[in-house]
Amino acid sequence: MHEPVRWGVLGASRFAREQMAPAIHAARGAELVALATSDPAKAEGFRAFAPRLRVHAGYEALLGDPEVEAVYIPLPNHLHVEWTERALAAGKHVLCEKPIALRETEFDRLIAARDRSGRLAAEAFMIVHHPQWQRARELVQGGAIGRLVHVDAAFSYHLTDMANIRNRQDAGGGSLPDIGVYTFGSTRFVTGEEPEAIEHAIVRREAGVDTFAHVVARFPSFTYAGFTSMRMFPRQEVVFHGEGGVLRVGWGPFNAGVFDLAQIVLENSSGARTFERWPGANHYVLQAEAFGRSLREGVPFPCPLEWSRGTQRMIDMVLAAA
Repeated sequence: MHEPVRWGVLGASRFAREQMAPAIHAARGAELVALATSDPAKAEGFRAFAPRLRVHAGYEALLGDPEVEAVYIPLPNHLHVEWTERALAAGKHVLCEKPIALRETEFDRLIAARDRSGRLAAEAFMIVHHPQWQRARELVQGGAIGRLVHVDAAFSYHLTDMANIRNRQDAGGGSLPDIGVYTFGSTRFVTGEEPEAIEHAIVRREAGVDTFAHVVARFPSFTYAGFTSMRMFPRQEVVFHGEGGVLRVGWGPFNAGVFDLAQIVLENSSGARTFERWPGANHYVLQAEAFGRSLREGVPFPCPLEWSRGTQRMIDMVLAAA
């Protein structure tokens, strides 16, 4: 029996309080031991489920805590690279919220820092740990829809609060950094392919951030068309269209169990439809458990920095094309 990985959370964001910190607390082989926040009121929301939590008033103080082995970073996007590097330099393993970087070239720094430290550093791209996406990859790459011809992807929500960090250019906001990582990353994960070219890109901006992006891309064996938006009614769906069938990953594939039920639907050339559902799977818990297995058992982490770099490369290609 391995000792549990002792986690600290760098910042008391709402997402950390409501999703990731409870997931770490619930995960097998994990223990939430510390939080960094200067606001005692925010700390109480974490103590509601982790009453013995140690609270540090600053980020550096948490990084200096010898009991903390791994750090989860939910800070605003523009702080991810800096604090990932600082945590690695302090000898901590790091799981950083997506996007871990805002340019492909920043991955050079992150990979170098990871290699110098000898620690694990990864982006918290949680969907690759969910069985619905693992099953989608198995079906598509296994030929269940025949030769893949085209992928459609959609991810939107309606955000009107202009003070929200997603609407702030200085905080690395925008639909592509926030949710383009999902439309692009899920396509790459399921197909195992990388984009060759961006054929068409429309990007609309408000106050310096992209609020809508429509992208047509060419991959080695299929075409891609998708959009992200922070100004449209909520929708989440990815459709893999082959010569012999269609696989739909819908009903909230990026926020499984929150937006809607995790489900895929396979329709083949005979007209049969097969439904598969995962009502109990929590990808945040599964992510924390996978991280722990990598640390304790040496199991390769499904989403290393080298893989995450490919999604940022596609985002950079879109911005250059637009």
